[in-house]
Amino acid sequence: QLQLVQSGGGLVQPGGSLRLSCAASTGSFEFSRMGWYRRSSGKRRELVSSIGRDGSTYYVQSVKGRFTITRDDDRNIIDLQMTNLKPEDTNVYYCNRVPDEDKFWGQGTQVTVSL
Repeated sequence: QLQLVQSGGGLVQPGGSLRLSCAASTGSFEFSRMGWYRRSSGKRRELVSSIGRDGSTYYVQSVKGRFTITRDDDRNIIDLQMTNLKPEDTNVYYCNRVPDEDKFWGQGTQVTVSL
């Protein structure tokens, strides 16, 4: 069964950059679309960005122009390049298929943007 492992988070100052990675520790990205999520103010996970097998992408308005999602199906990796980070980007980031499935949620990776 597919298991997803997120990495790459950390502490960064406002305006800084981070690169998150989501790797399939077992299985492969057999799904058409994969995405990165984070907790919203209502505690539900919101979709931040997604990418299809055809390379089509989606970004939530608040990250457009700052985040870039890519995928490598040969290596089973989904990356999220985050630039010009803002304090409001502070959150735990998770990857999952789109639409999400409970069985694929992992531990996530913490991103903290602070002076």
